[in-house]
Amino acid sequence: MTYEIELKFPIADPSDVSIQLMARGAVQGRVVHQYDLYFRHPSRDFQQTHEAFRLRRYDAECCVTYKGPVVDEQTKMRREIEIVIGRGPEDFDRMRELLVALGFAPVRPVEKTRALFHLSWEDRQLELAVDSIDDLGSFLEIEALADEAERNEARDSILRLAEWLGLKDPERRSYLALLLAHDQAN
Repeated sequence: MTYEIELKFPIADPSDVSIQLMARGAVQGRVVHQYDLYFRHPSRDFQQTHEAFRLRRYDAECCVTYKGPVVDEQTKMRREIEIVIGRGPEDFDRMRELLVALGFAPVRPVEKTRALFHLSWEDRQLELAVDSIDDLGSFLEIEALADEAERNEARDSILRLAEWLGLKDPERRSYLALLLAHDQAN
């Protein structure tokens, strides 16, 4: 079973954070535009169970992702299952159509530009992402994938990296939750 362990922090200046990451040994990867469409389950409330189900399109790939309930109080640690389902916008559209036919209802899209960085930290490969989201601003996300036996060690490693980078006050809500709150406020 694979777990995604992540922390994200609001940041003021994405360019400055990117420079700081590279100065500390992170290797810059690609920049991608991601379009995520989240779905409501036909018979259970993902908001109450703290689960998520999304369809993602980026570059030439489409994938479907299930994220289980959060199982940690310090980070956003949860089971994640992600499957590549296609290579083009038509595959994304067909999968959306299939999900709607099965009773899933689209909730809201989340669009972001993501600059990826890779960092070897404490013998663990971490992915760092500088995300820019319309109507929300910019965030730095630190992520590791780990199995059941290593998930707590991965969490502790991410917490130490955040401290080393001087990051404080992580944002535990998802981009979807933040955008829904933004929509409701406006």
